[in-house]
Amino acid sequence: MRASPTSLPDVLLIEPRVFEDARGFFFESYNRRALAEAAIDVEFVQDNHSRSNRGVLRGLHYQVEHAQGKLVRVIAGEVFDVAVDLRRSSPTFGHHVAMHLSAANRRMLFIPPGFAHGFLVISDVAEFLYKTTDYWYPAHERTLRWNDPALRIEWPMVVSPTLAPKDLAGALLEDADTYD
Repeated sequence: MRASPTSLPDVLLIEPRVFEDARGFFFESYNRRALAEAAIDVEFVQDNHSRSNRGVLRGLHYQVEHAQGKLVRVIAGEVFDVAVDLRRSSPTFGHHVAMHLSAANRRMLFIPPGFAHGFLVISDVAEFLYKTTDYWYPAHERTLRWNDPALRIEWPMVVSPTLAPKDLAGALLEDADTYD
């Protein structure tokens, strides 16, 4: 398992070592010791699994209390995955990193607490798995507006995305609850 910094150094790209042959493939999608050696020494407390159709955009979500770190990956299809730094004390506050995650490329991202996270499904269907470092607390959940011009995220879409009501009502960065 190899961990590499992204354009936001605290967000890490995880590339597992894949053993592939005529029968198929095998890889470790989670190994606590290997992640700790890559400076991801956290305890995950919850696993989540979502299935979404093409054009569904989920996010940009975060919790103002009980902030969650996430280890995310795609097991079917492909998504355009985004993390936004919401730590006011960070030199990268308001910046984002975006990349394609797919079942084919087997990439994972570690997104530490203090970031908003979301993804857009760009295949017909995508199944998305993620581990979190804290539990979901609906009272503390917040949504950053996916299309805030201040974020300058270039979502790869030709039509408007399908959004949940809470995602339609997301806050602009300038009005959002953030971290110190």
